[in-house]
Amino acid sequence: MKKIALPAILLLALAVAMVGPASSGRAVLGPSLAAAATEETHLLRYPDISQDSVVFSYAGDLWLAPRTGGTARRLTASPGEEVFPKFSPDGKWIAFTGEYDGNQDVYVIPSGGGEPRRLTFHPSADIVLGWTPDSKKVLFRSNRLSDLPDYTRLFEVPVEGGAAEMLSVPRADLTSLSPDGQKIAYLPTSQEFRTWKRYRGGWAPPIGIYDLKNNTYEELPKTEGMDEFPMWHGNSIYFISDRDKTMNLYRYDLGTKKTEKLTNYTEYDIKWPSLGADAIVYENGGLLYTYDLKSGHIAHIAINVASDDIEARPEIVSVEDQIRGWGISPTGVRGVFEARGDIFTLPVEHGSMRNLTSSPGVHELNPAWSPDGKWVAYLSDRSGEFEIYLRPQKGGDEVRVTTDGSVYRFGPVWSPDSKKLLYWDKTYRLWYVDIDQKQPVEVDRGTYDAPSDGAWSPDSKWIAYSKTLDNTSNALFLYSLDTKKVTQVTDGFYNDGNPVFDPEGKYLYFLSDRFYYPSSDHFEERFNYYITTGVFAITLKADTASPFAPQSDEEKEAAAPKPEVKPETKPGEAPKPDAGAAPPAAPPKAPEEKEETPKPPKPVQIDLDGIGGRIVQAPIEPGILGHLDARGGNLFYLSAALESQQMGIPAPQPPANTLHVFDVAKREDKPLLERIDDYQLDKDGGKLMYKSEKTFGITDAVPGKAKVGEGRLETGQLQTLVDPHAEWNEMFEEAWRIERDFYWDPAMGGQDWKKIHDRYAALLPWVAHRSDLNYILGEMISELSTSHTYVGGGEMPEVHHVSVGMLGADYDTDQGFYRFKKIYRGEDWNPQTRAPLAEPGLKIKEGDYLVAVNGVAVRTTAEIYSYFQNLADKFVTLTINDKPSADGAWEINVKPIGNEGQLRYHAWVESRRAYVEKATGGRIGYMHVPDTSIPGVIMFDKYLNAQIGKEGLIVDERFNHGGHVPDFYTEKLQRQLLGFAAPREGKDLPIPQQAVFGPKVMVVNELAGSGGDMFPWFFQHEKIGPIVGVRTWGGLVGYRREIPMMDGGYVTAPEVAFWSPENGGGWIVENHGVDPDYVVAQRPDLVVAGHDPQLEKAVELAMDALKTTKPIPPRPKYPKKN
Repeated sequence: MKKIALPAILLLALAVAMVGPASSGRAVLGPSLAAAATEETHLLRYPDISQDSVVFSYAGDLWLAPRTGGTARRLTASPGEEVFPKFSPDGKWIAFTGEYDGNQDVYVIPSGGGEPRRLTFHPSADIVLGWTPDSKKVLFRSNRLSDLPDYTRLFEVPVEGGAAEMLSVPRADLTSLSPDGQKIAYLPTSQEFRTWKRYRGGWAPPIGIYDLKNNTYEELPKTEGMDEFPMWHGNSIYFISDRDKTMNLYRYDLGTKKTEKLTNYTEYDIKWPSLGADAIVYENGGLLYTYDLKSGHIAHIAINVASDDIEARPEIVSVEDQIRGWGISPTGVRGVFEARGDIFTLPVEHGSMRNLTSSPGVHELNPAWSPDGKWVAYLSDRSGEFEIYLRPQKGGDEVRVTTDGSVYRFGPVWSPDSKKLLYWDKTYRLWYVDIDQKQPVEVDRGTYDAPSDGAWSPDSKWIAYSKTLDNTSNALFLYSLDTKKVTQVTDGFYNDGNPVFDPEGKYLYFLSDRFYYPSSDHFEERFNYYITTGVFAITLKADTASPFAPQSDEEKEAAAPKPEVKPETKPGEAPKPDAGAAPPAAPPKAPEEKEETPKPPKPVQIDLDGIGGRIVQAPIEPGILGHLDARGGNLFYLSAALESQQMGIPAPQPPANTLHVFDVAKREDKPLLERIDDYQLDKDGGKLMYKSEKTFGITDAVPGKAKVGEGRLETGQLQTLVDPHAEWNEMFEEAWRIERDFYWDPAMGGQDWKKIHDRYAALLPWVAHRSDLNYILGEMISELSTSHTYVGGGEMPEVHHVSVGMLGADYDTDQGFYRFKKIYRGEDWNPQTRAPLAEPGLKIKEGDYLVAVNGVAVRTTAEIYSYFQNLADKFVTLTINDKPSADGAWEINVKPIGNEGQLRYHAWVESRRAYVEKATGGRIGYMHVPDTSIPGVIMFDKYLNAQIGKEGLIVDERFNHGGHVPDFYTEKLQRQLLGFAAPREGKDLPIPQQAVFGPKVMVVNELAGSGGDMFPWFFQHEKIGPIVGVRTWGGLVGYRREIPMMDGGYVTAPEVAFWSPENGGGWIVENHGVDPDYVVAQRPDLVVAGHDPQLEKAVELAMDALKTTKPIPPRPKYPKKN
């Protein structure tokens, strides 16, 4: 168990994936069109324009239409998406980004259509930006050779194929070449996929002009807001900007230095503008428009796409991989599942799968089987809000139980008499409802979170639950249905939770964190607590003995034997069988869940006075315990090994939980089932259902018999009818409700949230691909104008993926051969930074040539990575030579890796550390902190421990992705020297030991955000040292969960924001960022010249601070004691 904690500020996503999870196999049933085929088509995306045509992406494919409008013609058709089409200046070609082999690469086709030709093969995403003016090369952006994956660089690849050449500008995103191809108008980073409108933080750079030939740099004038999509035409640079709240088109005159606004949209943003010879084409509200560069005339292009909309057709889909909620029937003969928005039951052995709901376009979830076997309860948004419904367990008409839904709900949990249901909601309220009366009753309301561990008493007259107190510990409470009163049971000094009644109604069992057994840190004298949780019991009546009272064995006296009485047999009758004899064999029959009327239980009597003083500990070893339950005379609980708390281990770990059964009478604790995620018990505790990764099963709850795989449920049978349009409509509504219910500001930032709903709902009839829905959802939630509003996932078309092996090297070309320009050397002992070419004993060095791969000659007529398709993590024979020739070559065997990002990152960090080491004469240490999650914690401690004894420290948190509230970093950086431990021999040891005590400087940039915003805010607030760089991202709100929608897609709603009581109080950092004390931009001309201006300034400040740092005095003389 854990106390309530600050919500994690989850990772800042710096790029939006273009492809979601692969779908399962489907059977097509019939057509379902988004809108009438004769209507003008909407959601035409990523357009480009030539002299007579426009090309665009619709439903994941490329289409061509006359510039004047009309019927479009399909150019591509594949399961993956084809996006970002660009006409060549000579009109012969269309370059685009496609994913025919499961990766985003550069392709070209003839402008009139034809077979796509692949130009790039690197496993990173290659995004087409345009062409060189002579139409000979395609310009694209990629992070393939970036030191960190957070930014992209520019590349040009010949239209006929071959080696891609990297341009000199160190960071570039959206880019437009000047008419002569010598300069670029560009953004170092961009926000075209960010779901955050009216952004005003540090990640809104000015448009820059960089001279590729002369290495000079200048910037366009910048106002508040985002400037995107620079387009260079003649003596003007066009771009879009939201400086007036909505993205509109602007023009900057390079001669007059003046900026002019050209359009005045107020409802929808301009999206994805693209420059042609005489016009700009763009999307607005799903439709295409052109802006004539000469006249300024705006024209609407009305286009009809006659598409079969294959991705929108109803289909039978396997949902085995989409199971979320699950449970067991009362007698354990069936399991119940929630998958893809439907409720199913599956037999253990005999019988058929049942889809109880089969409701395309309705999201049903959280099934629970009634103890009497008659009903399955669940939540459903059939009405437009989540309400509780019942369905007969064999199928039939559903019964609606609640009608007051207005907020997201959780649960339900049945009462033992099968007459009531317990549930809770986003407003932290706990409820129950009688299924006949249908009038919800509020039980209690939490302050930090909803009471979510409620349990019913055996007579269904009491509810036990835990609630968080002001000290953030949980205490137990009891609610009486008769008196409608709440009683606090435990005082909250310890963290108590997971209450369960014993079936006889004599005890209340629960888990509690009452054991303070510290675990020492290997690197420093600090302690953590893992073994904290124990099992406890409360006697409900004052005169009831403890279930764990001392026992005494006594000899039993034998009872007198009773005379044997045999049944009489009348003449002509066959003898009656003995009472203990087996009945005659009957033909096998599929076991069904029995529907029965239970006998009334004994009333549960509770003496509330002094109840908190009647707590006893169960004789169960404390540990990492969870999910307590009780059946008969047994307690069931999960335990996890201490290793389960180990984070950051590269290899995937199997489920770490072990299910135990504790016999209360015998005081025996036995393992029941190992390597599971969770379990559910049937009504009497004779059967249990378990989940172990993707395996579900029902087995006997008997030690020694239960094992994973036993009683496996055939979840492959779970199938349902999916109507994509119905699903997409439901998920749009659910996403809107999620933001309404979970967003931290109940006023939605002053937005008319219903009006925003209607604005984007108008586009729903035109959704023809799952990515279209994500686009609309992103546009809708971005109206909240806040960080951490993300959208992603969902079932996308399945695309076959072909891996590409990487050698961890940079290449150049010479006489038609590829030459090793740089070989990266990682930490060979570390599997995450294994360098294939740095293995000991390999005969290869920088400057050598790659002649062949597995006997296939390698030449620069094809991109180097094309020779390594499907070779990741496979042994490969390379032919190497020290000259551009096959003569005299030799062979080596290596194992390419699938991603060399960690190698490049490691090399970048070590090069920064080496620079600081050299520039400061070894006096100042350096660390890079990539995030405030597990990888960042590892890097922080690794580099801090290795540099103890340095006189100062530079903390580089550029590109910090965030993760959690990083006060753990600040605490270590704040440590002051308290003294020394002086041994007789050797050096004195500082107290504390894990610290650098001298001056500290932090380096930040615009791509440090979320927890990467809070880290420098803490650093600045606590006056640890100065901050150098540029303003950070400015995304300081947090979300606790990604709420999955019907097909596994999600939107996030920031649930908390942060404020400081200082200076009268105020929200901090969000949509602004942390301002550095020393503003230093990373100018590209200086970086190209070999400088890191921000790090150089940090070194200067650290060395200046050393001049005024008081030296540590020598050890004092030994005291005289005579």
